[in-house]
Amino acid sequence: MLVITESTYSAPPFLSNWHVQTIFPGLFRRVSGVSYQRERIRTVDGDFLDLDWAKVGSGRTAILSHGLEGSSDRSYILGMARALNRADWDVLAWNFRGCSGEPNATVAFYHRGATHDLHAVASHGMSQKDCTGIALVGFSLGGNLTLKYLGEKVYEVSSLIKKAVVFSVPCDLASGSIQMAMPFNRIYMIRFLRSLRRKIKAMMVVMPGIHDKGYGRIKTFKEFDDCYTAPLHGFKNAEEYWRKASSRQFIDNISVPTLLVSAKNDPFLAPPCYPIEEAKRNPQLFLEIPGSGGHVGFISFNHSGEYWSESRAVSFLED
Repeated sequence: MLVITESTYSAPPFLSNWHVQTIFPGLFRRVSGVSYQRERIRTVDGDFLDLDWAKVGSGRTAILSHGLEGSSDRSYILGMARALNRADWDVLAWNFRGCSGEPNATVAFYHRGATHDLHAVASHGMSQKDCTGIALVGFSLGGNLTLKYLGEKVYEVSSLIKKAVVFSVPCDLASGSIQMAMPFNRIYMIRFLRSLRRKIKAMMVVMPGIHDKGYGRIKTFKEFDDCYTAPLHGFKNAEEYWRKASSRQFIDNISVPTLLVSAKNDPFLAPPCYPIEEAKRNPQLFLEIPGSGGHVGFISFNHSGEYWSESRAVSFLED
């Protein structure tokens, strides 16, 4: 059994609430010491991806995938990049389509199952002349992409990909979307939909194929995915998109040592998002369920400035 129930994480006593643990890092954490160099690569469908490199001269590269409406400059990405740089890893933090400050060039944008873009980034990372190994690190939506990429067998997983670590993963998208529509998550839903609306409006300016479709009436991810994500990416509806894009169904096939960490009190995750049976079946999957941590939280206060999630990821990758 590779379900780790005795986690080493313990939240600071004054930050024990699940919403506080989720919100605090985004509002108050500032991460210094990461220097990015941007590179733009082209995709096979004529779009582009902006990659931010933080290099220390190592042959080992960690590829970081952010969450919904995130980017390479979010504190959880910067914190992980800094911790990995300190451990002698080069870092490639990539921005999903439309998340680098510029609208993407095609009507297709990013979504929870778009592993073709992760494959393009991983292939580019492996093509560097000094590359000796790759680690994949994903958060939330980026974690779902990572697990799906490793297990779906659409792309051959290179032997250069040695390990993976993912945090706070909604690996069952249907239950996760229902969870996000709960009243106690309304503050997050409003924030995500407001950000997505800005993105849709920006795309409308340059792409006549994108229409408003009464966006102001959209209140849930189901309505957004029915209206935009599904039709723009070849799915019949939100339910088909969730079913095909959920990573849980692919976990049995993962052959790379992978650590999945999701807090028991994560407000975004419903019970099906914790793949306990899959972890029992697959010796390559290590499922760690701390009792606390919120969604992409795992706050720690120490002299290094590292959060527990960052130290945990480095420990797993170095073991």
